Amino acid sequence: IQLVESGGASVQPGGSLRLSCVASQSIFAFYDMAWYRQAPGKQRELVATVAVGGGRDYVDSVKGRFSISREGAKNTLHLQMDNLIPKETAVYYCKAENMAGWENWGQGTQVTVSS
Repeated sequence: IQLVESGGASVQPGGSLRLSCVASQSIFAFYDMAWYRQAPGKQRELVATVAVGGGRDYVDSVKGRFSISREGAKNTLHLQMDNLIPKETAVYYCKAENMAGWENWGQGTQVTVSS
C-alpha cells in the first residue's frame, strides 16, 4: 500500500488548508487512518484519527479547528485545517494501521504558517 499526501502550502496565520492522502488501494474498511505532524526539532505528534468504524478523535489543541474525513470512493483521507497558527508549521504525514499493528506512512507534505 502506498500513501501520497498533498495540499501542503504556505499560509498566513488564521488561514485554512485541506490536506489529502491518497491510498493506492481501498483500505478504509481494514485500516485505521491518522494524520501526524512533525515540527523542526520536535517529535512526531498525533493530530487526528479516524477508525475503521468511523470514530474520530483529535489532539486537544486542534479540536474545533481541524476535521478528519474519508472519501472512500477515491481512497482519499482528508484533513481540513482552519484558523492555523504559526506553531503548527510542520511536515504533515498520513498513516494507515491495520488490526495486526502493521503501519504504512506517506512521505509527508509541508505546511508553513507565517505572516
